[in-house]
Amino acid sequence: MSGHSKWATIKRKKAKVDAAKGVEFAKFSREIMVATKLGGPDLSSNFRLRTAVDKAKAAGLPNDNIKRAIEKASGAANNENFEEITYEGYGPGGVAIIIEALTNNRNRTAGDIRSYFNKNNGNLGENGCVGWMFKQEGVILINKGNINQENLFETAINAGATDFSEEDEEYKISTEPAELQKVSEELQKAGYQLSSYEITRTPQNSIEINTEEDAKYLLRLLDSIENHDDVQNVYSNFDMDSDLYEKLA
Repeated sequence: MSGHSKWATIKRKKAKVDAAKGVEFAKFSREIMVATKLGGPDLSSNFRLRTAVDKAKAAGLPNDNIKRAIEKASGAANNENFEEITYEGYGPGGVAIIIEALTNNRNRTAGDIRSYFNKNNGNLGENGCVGWMFKQEGVILINKGNINQENLFETAINAGATDFSEEDEEYKISTEPAELQKVSEELQKAGYQLSSYEITRTPQNSIEINTEEDAKYLLRLLDSIENHDDVQNVYSNFDMDSDLYEKLA
């Protein structure tokens, strides 16, 4: 079982649950604000904003919250600036971890992230220490439903996709980062409803976690990082026996 894929699936489900509680609302709003500041408030011309809004809606963020975030970022008097920062480190068992954050206080965020690693048998490293283990790519997910796989595959490849695979109840379409917008728009024009589309980091190798101690600390570390207000995305490269995973997750 791929820990990375399993963790990604759990994160999507967890985001919906947390959003219902309001836990994730600030994160979605923050990404919407940054995307608006960088590319303007028009969803038709700002692909990053459109992606952020779609993810927020999928997780249950109310339309009023989305509207307020865009309006706040568009306001001339808005002085709230967020910095995009990437952290890299090693978790228990040598698992590689990459963290993408949006923060208005670099020292606070770095201190918090470092403490999570230290408390869970990990080590926060320098930028670049594990980044080479991951490939940045666009990923589009489409629920299988009654979709003709051959037709979807042909449409995706003709649009510029680099890979096509199946994951549980979804089709996964991979693209070069710069081609994600083009491929996703072509699929939508062809009538396909996208479950999600985003730029992500896919691990190129994996670390097997065999002991309960390493597994316990690793899952606790990842959960702590995920729950930090400033953290937007977390990527890791662990593999774990499904029985061990279910016991601890």
